[in-house]
Amino acid sequence: MTHLGWSLTEALSLRNSSCCSKGISIKLRAYLILPELGFLLFFFVDIIVSFLEDTFLLKMALRRNGLVCCCWCRSQIWVIFLHFVIFLNIAVCQIRYTIPEEMKKGSLIGNVAQDLGLDLKRLRSGRARILTGESPQYADLKTDKGILVVNERMDREQLCGDVTPCSFSFEIILENPIELHRVIIEILDINDHSPAFKNRNINLEISESAIIGSRFNLESADDPDVGTNSLQNYMLNTNEHFIIKQHSNADGSIFAELILQKALDREINPRLSLKLIAVDDGTPQRSGTVNIEITVLDINDNAPVFNQSVYRATVIENAPIGTYMSTVNASDADTGSNGLVTYYFTNIKGGLGDLFHIDTISGILTVTGKIDFEKDKKYEIRVGAKDQGGLDDASKVIIEVIDVNDNAPLISVMSFSSPVSEDAPTGTTIAVINVKDSDSEKNGQISCSIDSFLPFKIQSSLTNYYNLLSDVVFDRETTSEYNITITATDSGSPPLSSGTTLRLVISDVNDNAPIFTKKSYSAHVVENNEPGVSIFTVSARDADWNQNARVSYLLEDTQVSGSPASTHVSINSETGVLYAARSFDYEQIKALQLVVKAQDGGSPPLSSNVSVKILIQDQNDNAPQVLYPVQTGGSLVAEMVPRSVDVGYLVTKVVAVDVDSGQNAWLSYKLQKATDRALFEVGLQNGEIRTIRQVTDKDAVKQRLTVIVEDNGQPSRSATVIVNVAVADSFPEVLSEFTDFTHDKEYNDNLTFYLVLALAVVSFLFITCLVVIISVKIYRWRQSRILYHSSLPVIPYYPPRYSDTLGTGTLQHVYNYEVCRTTDSRKSDCKVGNAGSQNVLIMDPSSTGTMQRMQSEKSILDEPDSPLEVSSIRCDCTLMLICSSFNILSTTERESSPKDESRKVDLRL
Repeated sequence: MTHLGWSLTEALSLRNSSCCSKGISIKLRAYLILPELGFLLFFFVDIIVSFLEDTFLLKMALRRNGLVCCCWCRSQIWVIFLHFVIFLNIAVCQIRYTIPEEMKKGSLIGNVAQDLGLDLKRLRSGRARILTGESPQYADLKTDKGILVVNERMDREQLCGDVTPCSFSFEIILENPIELHRVIIEILDINDHSPAFKNRNINLEISESAIIGSRFNLESADDPDVGTNSLQNYMLNTNEHFIIKQHSNADGSIFAELILQKALDREINPRLSLKLIAVDDGTPQRSGTVNIEITVLDINDNAPVFNQSVYRATVIENAPIGTYMSTVNASDADTGSNGLVTYYFTNIKGGLGDLFHIDTISGILTVTGKIDFEKDKKYEIRVGAKDQGGLDDASKVIIEVIDVNDNAPLISVMSFSSPVSEDAPTGTTIAVINVKDSDSEKNGQISCSIDSFLPFKIQSSLTNYYNLLSDVVFDRETTSEYNITITATDSGSPPLSSGTTLRLVISDVNDNAPIFTKKSYSAHVVENNEPGVSIFTVSARDADWNQNARVSYLLEDTQVSGSPASTHVSINSETGVLYAARSFDYEQIKALQLVVKAQDGGSPPLSSNVSVKILIQDQNDNAPQVLYPVQTGGSLVAEMVPRSVDVGYLVTKVVAVDVDSGQNAWLSYKLQKATDRALFEVGLQNGEIRTIRQVTDKDAVKQRLTVIVEDNGQPSRSATVIVNVAVADSFPEVLSEFTDFTHDKEYNDNLTFYLVLALAVVSFLFITCLVVIISVKIYRWRQSRILYHSSLPVIPYYPPRYSDTLGTGTLQHVYNYEVCRTTDSRKSDCKVGNAGSQNVLIMDPSSTGTMQRMQSEKSILDEPDSPLEVSSIRCDCTLMLICSSFNILSTTERESSPKDESRKVDLRL
């Protein structure tokens, strides 16, 4: 069996061991703690062993150095049972030590190794240590010697107080295998405290009239020790008047009473001195002493008497603490203490006790609180005089308070109107105030005033009431609010004043119209812009406030090129941002003159207008258009050049226009292709086609020139024209060379079919578009009528890519060309002139060479800014070659001199 507990053999080994220290009695008993299932078996066996204990109990008495150490162990049954439960591996023993308090640190408590039957190696190998938990460690284990020593001084009174017995416990634990042993240390009290009284003297006042047997309680002594070391008895020194008798309380404490056994006589013994002694039964015995001082009181047979029935005094208001007011006086016929008079207030009311003080000995009345005239103008106090025997007399003191100017006027606003409209008339009542002063007479007379620079005045109405009136017409835009300070001053000396400030807000009236930041606005926008693009912003400010200053922007109903301005531009009513409602075309509109209206949100609303000019900037969006020579699909026009012409002969002139403006309309002419480049040249600026060498017989009759016309825009645009030139001296020669220009009849039939089909499709689309446009116009007209009757600003909405149905011609202005030729065609030239005839040529914008002839009843060329719809070319001398079924037609359009010839060649296929 290994470390299961204490076997009988181990118990017997204590025979030669010293288990007790000097002055310490130890009782040692071993317990075997069984875990889990073995516990029930152990409990049953323990009952049997207890029953047979008297028979098998082995008592060992070990005596050494006069000390006794006892240990009880079980009989041989325990040995059998311990071997039966050999499987258990935890042993627990408990030992108990008894030591006196106040042992020094390092003092020996007991030999733990010897008492537990453990050797020192076991203590060291098992790493024996003390477990105290959170309690202080009063004992220390010396594993090298196997003993317990005092680690900290132990005061029984501090540890346990009045509790007996006083003990504490801790555990010693060993490892490998685990052993847990409990150690209980009982602390014995020593007589280290003496009985002590709380006070050094006990003072008693006993009247000489006290009867025999009167009892007087005495102060008890205190002794923190316990048992016989505590307080046990009281003793009184020998005297003839008093004896002492002690009693016990339920908790065991002792107190004493002083009993009068002989009557007192103040005249014989006015004072008695006694000594009370408290003792304990400790070894050595300790005691405590207190002196009892007894004063014999005289019998009182005379009462005090005041020398006046009523006393009068005055005190100034707010007198400082300690100010003298008056003195009361009373006399007593008795002598000694019976003749000593003390003064006091009787039946004092409220807080008078905090305002005044009477000296109990001298009877002097002084101020101890704040005297306020406004609360009480007069005080009436009853004063009493009492001797030591309890007899007394009473008198009355009347105190009058003198007022001082210590209260500033109090201003109360009874009515205050804020905000006040800025159009309020002069004399409007702004506020009604009440002013009070708690002082009296002149100290309570008040005058009110305000700052002189404020546009207000103050008038008195009723007593202590004043009216604050307006003195001017308000203008919120100049001053939106006023801080009005009203000052009230009394007539005291020195005068006191108080003030209050009223914040008056001036409410707005819609008396200011919006003002634009500029007198007029000008902006630029490039043509072909996206609809809805922002152009610029107009801004107006209103000096009014809140809703009256809320500015809305709208377009005035003006006309731009015959249509409402809203069809061109829209405006954001909140921000004033102008947006393009459509894509602008410089060739149609060069500038927009608008009127923008800014209107506030007041009632009634005020408004102002500003002129807005929007300039359309030109873009190079139009290609040049060739006016001459005319390109037709069914006939071929050719210029005839005799072979005998000189160098520099003017064959013809390419006439082109560009409806753009500025450098976008500057045209230049170049020869792109030619049958013979060495024969002709084109003027860069004027478009004149001239011969650059002499014509020879080798030159082909049929000459085809391709001329390109370019403008100066970025990027530049161009148009091409084909000029057919016939180099021949007679018409038959020209006709023979141009017969190959005819087209196949089958090709013409197909072309006719496609043209008819295209015309039908275009007609259908045109009718459809016309219906849609009319529907949109009607819808927009109805919407505009609805918005016209509303008070809201109208902001027209345009669908993306929307454009009007006006003419979109490419020429902005009307151009008239008059071509004149003389008999000497080489010196012919073209000039631009006014509309001299009724022959008008209509230009098709989709083609650069198609021209139609019409008769107009009224010239439209009188309007220089109207859109381009017609151009006229008047030819003074024209030679036309007509090839249609080989018929030659010659016409003359104007009268000319006999030398002039008008010839035109028209070749029809």
